Amino acid sequence: MNLQEDNFSPLPAVAEPAGKLYVHYLPPVVGLEKHGAGIGAKSRVQARRLHEEAQVFYFAFKHPRVHWYARLVAICTAGYLFSPIQLIPSFIPLVGFLDDFLVLFAGVKLLQRIIPADVLAECRDLAKAAEMRRKNAIRSPAAVIALVAVVALWFIASITASRLIASYISR
Repeated sequence: MNLQEDNFSPLPAVAEPAGKLYVHYLPPVVGLEKHGAGIGAKSRVQARRLHEEAQVFYFAFKHPRVHWYARLVAICTAGYLFSPIQLIPSFIPLVGFLDDFLVLFAGVKLLQRIIPADVLAECRDLAKAAEMRRKNAIRSPAAVIALVAVVALWFIASITASRLIASYISR
């Protein structure tokens, strides 16, 4: 029996008709006990996983072994999410985001099925390496100094603009 790990879905193991057993595995959540298992903590974890999967599909999109129709599915999914024309307008509370969620879910599941498993594993490794590089780059001293300088300049500019506006109004 073949086992295939899928890091995206929180579903239990499901026997497929072809005789394969797909194990849906969720890695342990680090730090969730510190924040509590509330809705906000779970939402942050799901958002982080969605971000990781987006990076995986970005690397898969650029991979030379991915077929053109997988790229077309990725383009159509992303295009629909960013398109101003939608089936259900997004300004309708909750229901407006339902079509976005369904398109995203269907696109991700379809991409997971049509992209070869070894390519997805390679792209997951690339995404993890890119995330580690990003975290290391953000923590560099030069980045912190640059951030402080930009925030200080904006703060000085806002104080100066406020004083100029106040002096103009008080005339």
